[in-house]
Amino acid sequence: MSQLWCNGHWLDSANFSAAPLDRGGILGLGLFETMLAVDGVPLFVPRHHARLDASCKKLGWQVEIPDLQKTAAKLLVKNQLGTGRARVRLTVTAGSGMLRDLKLGPDHLVWMTALPAGDAPSSLTANVSPWPRNEHSPLAGMKCASYAENLIALDHARRQGFDETIFLNTAGHLCEASTANIFLVKNNTLQTPSLASGCLPGVARQRVLELAAGQGIACEERQLGLADLQAADEVFLTSAIHGPVAVSRVADQYFPDAGLSRSFQNLWLVGV
Repeated sequence: MSQLWCNGHWLDSANFSAAPLDRGGILGLGLFETMLAVDGVPLFVPRHHARLDASCKKLGWQVEIPDLQKTAAKLLVKNQLGTGRARVRLTVTAGSGMLRDLKLGPDHLVWMTALPAGDAPSSLTANVSPWPRNEHSPLAGMKCASYAENLIALDHARRQGFDETIFLNTAGHLCEASTANIFLVKNNTLQTPSLASGCLPGVARQRVLELAAGQGIACEERQLGLADLQAADEVFLTSAIHGPVAVSRVADQYFPDAGLSRSFQNLWLVGV
């Protein structure tokens, strides 16, 4: 039986429960972060914590998580995940309350789970989602618990034989994948949609930008369209669990072996 941490207490998963009117469960009013752990060490925890804090502030929430790094590490030990790769998920739900009120209810939950994580795939295929991302949404840039839009688009892609899906926004510009950020490579220059596209400010995305700067690789954060995608020499996706992963095909277009993304894959966890 797995162990979890909730509101400062350790519980067996069988004893975990939420209020029946928790707005996280009935309305999707919640936030989450998914952190990679390697050999019992949770990685990039301050970055995940900072992003969660920024999203909480947008909702007017004040959430205290004492010593997230230490608590996540202890959770891994309790679940016998001290070796290999694991994913630690931190979730905040709004608790019960008035539907027109965003305030945290007195029974709101802050909880963490830990599960094994498989190895990153060597490459991925993707389609272009028929549904656009709304870059003007108040949820843009937040890792919101209301994730059905992503899952429906991802299911649609997988029914067509693809691993992932790529969203354009309402202006027709590249935004992100359902569970990752997107990078293009053109003439040894990195290109990625700016945050104004509505994409998530991904932890792995930021890490790749830093690695590129450290290696003197030019990187443009700007408005990108389908024409830029089609003209790219390489395409890769980034996520906190898998890091940079090459995209071998988007719809009917194939891309060559992505040497630059594989270089980032080898480097992204070095020294963290």
